Amino acid sequence: MPAVPSSVMKPLWTQFEALIPPVIDSHPLGCHRPRVPNRTVFEKLLQVLVLGAAYEKIADSTCSATTLRRRRDEWITAGIFERLEQLCLEAYDRIVGIDFADLAVDGCIVKAPCGGEAAGRSTVMAGGKFGTKRSVLVDGKGIPLGTVVAPANRHDSPLLRPTLERLGRFGFHLPPAITVHLDAGYDSARTRGLLDELGCAGEVAAKGKPAPIQVGKRWVVERTNSWHNRGFKKLAICIERRIRVIDAFIALANAIITLRRLIREAWTTHRWDTRPAPRP
Repeated sequence: MPAVPSSVMKPLWTQFEALIPPVIDSHPLGCHRPRVPNRTVFEKLLQVLVLGAAYEKIADSTCSATTLRRRRDEWITAGIFERLEQLCLEAYDRIVGIDFADLAVDGCIVKAPCGGEAAGRSTVMAGGKFGTKRSVLVDGKGIPLGTVVAPANRHDSPLLRPTLERLGRFGFHLPPAITVHLDAGYDSARTRGLLDELGCAGEVAAKGKPAPIQVGKRWVVERTNSWHNRGFKKLAICIERRIRVIDAFIALANAIITLRRLIREAWTTHRWDTRPAPRP
């Protein structure tokens, strides 16, 4: 299955286009070169995300690498990527329903050969190479609800609070009983104190005891990490140096994953004009 199937591309672009603010032409003579269409830039940014290629490799006669970076930064400043992710989550919650009762959090370390703000020497990579850690929060079905980026030398436990605080994007629409599923890396009094402070129950694997991933409800976060790394090469090898750019690509990947799952699950319960003939 492709990372961005055709059934996802059209609604994704339609919503993204609606979020782009109008461009104010401030040129005194109005005789500059025509602006590259937003659709062209968006599709090339998707290629960068999925293929993990450099901007220069994706650029051609229709759009330069400089234009890709400049338009990307404009959209990041406007908050479009974060807003797109939020709208996809709200649509999924409205049609399918987010499973807030069982949440899972886990960290994932990827290579960061270019260094940068979110790069640190990793103890799990040969030679202590630079890496980036993503602390991912998912619901009971593996839908990504929030991600925190940090250097690879940061422990998972201190990242738990900012990761769970991503639930604030849903306001007061949370159930009274929430269970957070964690692996043995979070087995500490500090973690349990945090869960008590936030009013959440916790199922934490004990250190020193075998806890296969098939046991419990934590496997969904491992699957989501696999969706990130196997479907989006830009996330598997992080070559961006600024956290705001990394967060933007993660938000775009999360929006694609959420929309992809929404179409797949709504296929059996809803009908619409562009509904795919075979189930996605």
